[in-house]
Amino acid sequence: MKPPTVDYSLYLVTDRGLARRRRTLKIIEAAVRGGVTCVQLREKQCSTREFIQQALAIKNFLQTRRIPLIINDRVDVALAVEADGVHLGQTDMPLEMARKIVGNSMLIGISAECLADALTAEKGGADYLGVSPIYATATKTDTAPALGLAGLQEIRKAVGLPLVGIGGLNTDNAAAVIRHGADGVAVVSAIVAADDPQSAAAQLRQTIKAARIETS
Repeated sequence: MKPPTVDYSLYLVTDRGLARRRRTLKIIEAAVRGGVTCVQLREKQCSTREFIQQALAIKNFLQTRRIPLIINDRVDVALAVEADGVHLGQTDMPLEMARKIVGNSMLIGISAECLADALTAEKGGADYLGVSPIYATATKTDTAPALGLAGLQEIRKAVGLPLVGIGGLNTDNAAAVIRHGADGVAVVSAIVAADDPQSAAAQLRQTIKAARIETS
């Protein structure tokens, strides 16, 4: 069984390189108090065992608050810790293969860097799309050219899946992303690198709520 319907409103993607020596779990705890609704654990430079240990600790915290844990890239880690989902980029394991492995036990999110990616992912059975990047960002250097709001809107018109915008997003531009069709806003540095992750998350959540009211 897949997890229940996910609230993608404020989607936190972790990055220990931006954490200013703070533990990832501590940042997540603060961000959740501020209003984060979904967490993706992204680890590029630690061992598999450390990844699993960290994921289990984070999952234990999130489960009590009914917030889903998504694992970035690593289908094996997602299965090992029984995460709620896995998020795959365009150079990661193909969606069809991942679905055969996990079945319907977890959500699969796909990074869509263009309209063709979005259409292919929807046809292939993805559960949601990370539309990326909306704007250029320093937190991920291997991304496609920025889509901008027009690119996001084009994808929104073409697919029915939940869309999460990511790439250079913060309190200054999050509202525009919601107004142009995104179901949620994914952030990295805007929370992970903030002086006060709880306050940063709360401000973003309020911005998103206000934008939804405008578009309703």
